[in-house]
Amino acid sequence: MATVQRNKGAAFPIIVVFAIVLVAFWYFSHYTMLQLFIAGLLISPLFALSYLVLSYVGPKQSKLYGLEYLTSKLPAVKKAKGHVQFKYKLMWTATIVILYFALTNIYIYGLNVTQSVDVFASFRAIFAGAQGSLMALGIGPIVTASIVMQLFAGAKIFNIDLQNSQDRAVYQGVQKMLVIIMIFVEAIPQAFGYLVPDASLVTRLNGFAPGYGGFLSQAIIILQLFFGSYLVFLMDEVVSKYGIGSGISLFIAAGVSQQLITGTINWIPVSSSIAVSLANPPAGAIPKTIFIIMHSSSAYFIQTGLPQILFGIPGGIPNPIIALLGTLLIFFIVAYFQSSKIELPIAHERVRGARGRYPLQLFYASNIPVILATALLANVSMWTLLFWSSPVLSHVPLLGHNALLGSYPTALQVSQFNISQTTPTGGLAYYLFSPNGLSDWLFPILEPASAANILLGHSAFQEAIHVIAFLGFMVIASVIFAKFWIETTNMGPASVAKQIMSSGMQIPGFRRDPKVIEKVLQKYIPAITVFSGAAVGLLAAGANLIGTVGNTSGTGLLLAVGIVIQFYEAMGKEQMMEMHPVIRQFFVGG
Repeated sequence: MATVQRNKGAAFPIIVVFAIVLVAFWYFSHYTMLQLFIAGLLISPLFALSYLVLSYVGPKQSKLYGLEYLTSKLPAVKKAKGHVQFKYKLMWTATIVILYFALTNIYIYGLNVTQSVDVFASFRAIFAGAQGSLMALGIGPIVTASIVMQLFAGAKIFNIDLQNSQDRAVYQGVQKMLVIIMIFVEAIPQAFGYLVPDASLVTRLNGFAPGYGGFLSQAIIILQLFFGSYLVFLMDEVVSKYGIGSGISLFIAAGVSQQLITGTINWIPVSSSIAVSLANPPAGAIPKTIFIIMHSSSAYFIQTGLPQILFGIPGGIPNPIIALLGTLLIFFIVAYFQSSKIELPIAHERVRGARGRYPLQLFYASNIPVILATALLANVSMWTLLFWSSPVLSHVPLLGHNALLGSYPTALQVSQFNISQTTPTGGLAYYLFSPNGLSDWLFPILEPASAANILLGHSAFQEAIHVIAFLGFMVIASVIFAKFWIETTNMGPASVAKQIMSSGMQIPGFRRDPKVIEKVLQKYIPAITVFSGAAVGLLAAGANLIGTVGNTSGTGLLLAVGIVIQFYEAMGKEQMMEMHPVIRQFFVGG
């Protein structure tokens, strides 16, 4: 490989910034010199990568080419050389899903699960992970890396042309590297603040390295989180290249489906440590309804039982019937929109009578925008929590312990209001935090006097602003990410026009020219991109406001329904390509 041209003078400002960061870290953390040295080793790769990018002065326009050699050496799953038969795709897909479920049940060695805090508790459904397991970070680092890359590419900071195959390869390679960085960015703050090591492991490591048992045990937890998260990334690549659909989507659907089933038919009582009773009915929506109807008196049923069945109790009896009905409603709405499409007539240029239709689904951007929007919310929640309560980050000027960014409950408020430590009580994090069901926002707005433990000191007007802000963010962010996603995945008008041309097809009545076809597609694709982003954002937020069974969140439910439908359609397309190899040329170009 040719030597990369670099401006070595770029190293000086990077070294200066690195030194400033180390001094600031020492000042706020009061670490020993050995601990500071290890911390410096952990963050040094970020500055090394910054040097590789900023010092690049080669012939290519984008500075990302400064990382090209490094990204080409990253471990990755090789693409299949030929066509993978349908039965093998199905086998690989099933194997990876089974492996995913197995990994969610392998717990991190040396972690005290009971004392640890799950900072992603409210977003667990879409992060496709399990608290305390090797899948604790789930797909979080992958979607966060995708968000960063899309925002930078959309803002033209990278000077990358995603229509160019070389630029696109570099873009994808850098995104893989960013996944590794994001694993550590999300794992390290959690390991040093919220993932509590087991006391016995700390004691044993203190015998090996006196005074450093806690530090070493946290390092062991971080390494396990890295192993699990990078394994998720490789599993996603296996599904994308050898299976059906997307691995990330399948992991989400698998986890959400499990929660939906248990939330609907689980007969185990809410508190499994005590006997089932009217105060402690079965947790599942259907068994709970049957139990309350059969065991309550008419007076109890009217006054207490019926509200429990219909609306549940915040922080108490889960899975109300209104949540089950909302789940079914979202299912039918998504199924309807998923099957609705705009069909453009196309014809083969050489074969007379060979006509067809090119479908443009109303959910053109799929469910990816809402994954990215919710992942962005999850990162806001995580970082505001860290800056509020982390022993190190809470002392950072402007950001640390800033109530405008987000405030979180004290130990007294946690016990008084029966809420989680990760529930924001004020600031930006509060207004972007997702309500969960009607009893979490509508009833407090209508009857604020009887809902003090839900409003957490806020007025009914502030709660209404909270709901509007959350809805607005989900819709706007989903539209923005939909537009970015279309451009970065070659689904824009120009790319689709080239795809139609390369397959030998054309739009009847128009000259066979990519620019002409692109102009026709410009009338449809941008409009349905905005519509699909706004629709999935509104549906996800609306499902959160109505409530869902199994505490899956509206986003998780929306994703699961859309993913299952898309997976069914993908299976049909794979079978069609298996039977008719000519059709395969249209979809994959060979």
